Amino acid sequence: MKIIILIFYIFISMSLFSQEDQNENTTERSAIEEQRNIIRFGTETEVAALIQTLRNERSTYLDEELIQVANRTRNRNILTGIFALFAEMERNGLEERALRAISERDYEANETVSAAVDYLGRVRAREAISVLEELINSGESRFLTASLRALGRVAGGISNNQDEDETERVAFFLLDYFNNRNPSDDNRREIITALGETGSNVSVSFLSNIVVNQDERPFLRIAALNSLSRIGDEGGMEAVVEAVSSSDPNIRSAAVGALGPFSGDLVDEAILEAFRDSFWRTRVGAAQAAGQRQMVSAIPFLRFRAENDDTPQVRSEAIRALGAINNDESIAIVDNLFFNRRSSDTVRLVCGEVLLQYRADTYAVRIGTEMEDARQRNQTALYNGFIRMMSSARSSTLEPFTRNLMSTGGVIERSLALDLIMNNEFRGMEEDVRALLDEQRHGISISRKARLTLERLGLAE
Repeated sequence: MKIIILIFYIFISMSLFSQEDQNENTTERSAIEEQRNIIRFGTETEVAALIQTLRNERSTYLDEELIQVANRTRNRNILTGIFALFAEMERNGLEERALRAISERDYEANETVSAAVDYLGRVRAREAISVLEELINSGESRFLTASLRALGRVAGGISNNQDEDETERVAFFLLDYFNNRNPSDDNRREIITALGETGSNVSVSFLSNIVVNQDERPFLRIAALNSLSRIGDEGGMEAVVEAVSSSDPNIRSAAVGALGPFSGDLVDEAILEAFRDSFWRTRVGAAQAAGQRQMVSAIPFLRFRAENDDTPQVRSEAIRALGAINNDESIAIVDNLFFNRRSSDTVRLVCGEVLLQYRADTYAVRIGTEMEDARQRNQTALYNGFIRMMSSARSSTLEPFTRNLMSTGGVIERSLALDLIMNNEFRGMEEDVRALLDEQRHGISISRKARLTLERLGLAE
């Protein structure tokens, strides 16, 4: 008799669990179906709100529905919003619709056409080159700035051995427009930036001449420095090094920041000397260049700046550069700053980010312990900073920490746990995630995040 009763209870329990799973799956499907209905039938305001939700969650499960709507709607706000979402996420699928928006621009809103142009540039759609050049040559000033920027991005995206001729052709097209079409100062800057985006070295001499021209407007010289740095051709090094000694502090700082891709003793000396510059942006540029080049010789300068500089931005960049160098000496400096509780919250948080980025397996759990200590001490700002920092952590050592967050934490901690599960693919915690799908118990935001987590892990049903 006892055995029969036991079997009966087991059967009832299994039925209840099965019913609960079915209810969760039904809730999940109904929520997704509701979102699909908003895309199909919703007002522009409702669609805009949904697009913002998808942007925040970085969701992809409704992409096909959004593409279908974009292909048939003429509603400027809906279409512009979809272009903007796909551009920001650099997702393909709207190239044909964007090209059509440009070719039929007399029947589209200006903001829709501009969004289409930006989208084509962000996804580096090669088929857009001729269309963008036609738009630039049309003389329609309303789209000129966006078209120049997009053309440079597209050309840079196809920069490989097979397409080198096409990239150079685009660079020459931009040079010709600059020299012969009398563009405004703003569009001259866009062309200079676009030349850097192409990555082609055919413009190095042109850009170098702008940099060293004392009579040229400073913002154009700075744009040229940035483009020379992006191209990284040794032919531009001399002009960049010369600009490090400019009397204009903004040009000096831009020049130091542009030194990163170049090599040689002359460059190293210029970077080290820039740490002494009284203009804080120049010191920031020196730190960035040292980190990019992994300059071991800069470690003493970076340590001094990280510990003593009176400008927070310089201290932060010095710490990041020490992390980028990533040897035992540089990491030890960051370690000392992080675990010294007399360091400012800002310094500790930057150090934590660096340690998670370069030595996550060594430091992830220890940083989690410091986060818990900040909670216990009611250091709210520091604790919230730790939450944001840990949300992008990647280390297999964090699974026990994540399980603890899931079982004992509140909404904020469970949200962090979901981030860690997604980042580190802790599929063994699938049931913990499914337990959060109930919107009534855990709230809409946590439920949606749990659903997104399952989707990204390939566990959605």
